[in-house]
Amino acid sequence: MHVSWWSWPLPLIAAALLAAEVHMGYPGVRAWLPYVVLLPLSVALPLWLSRTRVVVTDEELRAGDARLPLRFVSEVEVIPRERKRRALGPELDPAAFLVHSPWAPTAARIWLDDPEDPTPYWVVSTRHPERLAEVLETAGKSD
Repeated sequence: MHVSWWSWPLPLIAAALLAAEVHMGYPGVRAWLPYVVLLPLSVALPLWLSRTRVVVTDEELRAGDARLPLRFVSEVEVIPRERKRRALGPELDPAAFLVHSPWAPTAARIWLDDPEDPTPYWVVSTRHPERLAEVLETAGKSD
């Protein structure tokens, strides 16, 4: 998952304005130091925010730091853009596990079949829930 393109200019503009404010008040090296520090940080912030990765291996689903063995996946439901807000609000089971990114417009609900785990399902935000569902269903059939 990546941060959307429209979220990049805001931190850059804010950093440039803040650096310009400091630049106007101090002469010499202190005038340029905020540019050297703040502009790279404003690029690093969106990169850091988009660090969540969703990976399916032969044995597990990894969403960020969380891991789900594929043997416990029973069903995968694609949550389209129009239903994501309801799926994360009124329809959400409080025991569900969420990997949510506000900039990903869609999600997948992964129903679990693990009698020892009280978590009924995972909701994973992704831009390509159909692909995730297809990969999980294919991996489930190969077991």
